[in-house]
Amino acid sequence: MFSRSCQYALQATLYITMHSKEKTAVSLKEIADSQQIPLHFLSKILQTLVKYKILTSIKGPNGGFILNQSPKRLKLVKIVEIIDGLDIFDRCGIGFKTCSDKKPCPVHFEYKIVKEKTRELLNSKSLAELCEDVENGRSFVSYS
Repeated sequence: MFSRSCQYALQATLYITMHSKEKTAVSLKEIADSQQIPLHFLSKILQTLVKYKILTSIKGPNGGFILNQSPKRLKLVKIVEIIDGLDIFDRCGIGFKTCSDKKPCPVHFEYKIVKEKTRELLNSKSLAELCEDVENGRSFVSYS
């Protein structure tokens, strides 16, 4: 459902949230290496998040990225909206240009449920909650 850019944005912001305690910046190279994301591709994604004030970019030898807002208030849907847009929730599940309740594709109604559940999840989950789940052992993050 999400583009590769969006997946990388979600992974990178989670990584930054987990590793930028006490306003210590996380370097672009550290994020790229740990997540196995091409450095230049990640740089463009993170600059987009800086432009939309999700992240702050710090220059210099100890530079890198930190969250620009509280991880408790930053819902995942905001990152998805910035990178992929919210029209992903309006698209046909198998890619038809015209698909609706009145003229459904073969997976329309089942996929509609998946899209609604995904939207609810993204609207309700914050970066802080994801970090708490990892820290408490309820979920795991793959770093390589």
